Amino acid sequence: MARSRNTDIDDAVLGATLELLGELGYADLSIGQVASRAGVHRPAVYRRWPSKRHLIVDAVVSELGVAPTPDTGDLRADLIVGITTLATALGGTTLGAILPALVSDLARDPDLSEDFLRRVFVPRRESTARTLESARQRGAIRESFDMEFVLDALAAPVYYRVLFRHLPVDAALATQTVDAVLAALTVDGVR
Repeated sequence: MARSRNTDIDDAVLGATLELLGELGYADLSIGQVASRAGVHRPAVYRRWPSKRHLIVDAVVSELGVAPTPDTGDLRADLIVGITTLATALGGTTLGAILPALVSDLARDPDLSEDFLRRVFVPRRESTARTLESARQRGAIRESFDMEFVLDALAAPVYYRVLFRHLPVDAALATQTVDAVLAALTVDGVR
């Protein structure tokens, strides 16, 4: 009979990983440091994550989530929920603090970048794309638009403010972003 995973260990390791990423960056972070910070033995970490890359991506997923945008039929409210999850996960958190270093590490490490895109970036975008597609099918937004650009436009203000830290990342940003995008997508003011 297989032993069940201890979620306390998982949580401690993921938390330690985020802390150390903020302090050291991806390149200098080691499994041994994570284990020490989490108060566990290295084998406990390796039983859960086969590599540092897997651990880091799971730590980001634990903070950010991968399916933020619901599809309730109220497109504006759904998009605000989706962008707010991003703003909340990145604004004033460890993940937000480490984002600049993580972006730099993604640019230097193709394997980390591929894993991050596949497990974090793409699922979040697909979630929002499904919600937009549903609204398009209902006739709530224009039939023809560049989906990839709209997905970028929805998330870009949050990432920009987190990276440059020149203005706050708050609920007002999510609402303002969604309203600006919907102004270009709506059909006769219908949302």
